[in-house]
Amino acid sequence: MSTAIRDAAAIRDAGPADFERINHIYNWTIVDNHVSFDTEPWDLARRQAWWEARGDELHCLVAEVDGVVAGVAYSSWYRPKVAYRSSVETTIVVDQGHLGRGIGTALLGALVDRLVASDLHRAVAIIALPNEASVALHRKLGYREVGTLTEVGHKGGRYHDTLLLERDLSVPATWGSSRGPRRNRPSSGRCSYSTRSGRAWARSW
Repeated sequence: MSTAIRDAAAIRDAGPADFERINHIYNWTIVDNHVSFDTEPWDLARRQAWWEARGDELHCLVAEVDGVVAGVAYSSWYRPKVAYRSSVETTIVVDQGHLGRGIGTALLGALVDRLVASDLHRAVAIIALPNEASVALHRKLGYREVGTLTEVGHKGGRYHDTLLLERDLSVPATWGSSRGPRRNRPSSGRCSYSTRSGRAWARSW
């Protein structure tokens, strides 16, 4: 796509056939910047093990543009202890070549829709700073900032703070209003979204 206005993303559930593209998208956050606090790129064996360890209550969505996966968003358990099972951590990463086209809004919005429709209570995101685009995206989709941990990660020769955000999942998503792209609520595992302005790459580490 030559312009953001022409972009259209199809949001669907991910599957094993997407692992190579998911790794390609995720690994640039490891190698080229501080967005992920991982230090070694993921291979297919590690992604397969990650997939098999996930429960049915967790979601993993991808965005396709012209049949190519351009982003991934998923939920993970916030903490392993049983009392935390009402809370999940959310992750979103968009391919470098598709930044600034609203795919992050569409993907995270679709994931939030899934979570709001579930029996979960809170979604948590932890953003490695600086990352103004990701902070703005999460605010747009109803997350609020609850605290900052200072210099808890060291990467690229410097220390990084992390910003903790949470979203009340009893509150319906409103990102389809004038504050974001309009879309029809999906009735199945696949739906097309218009993706206009916005830039985002992020995850909760």
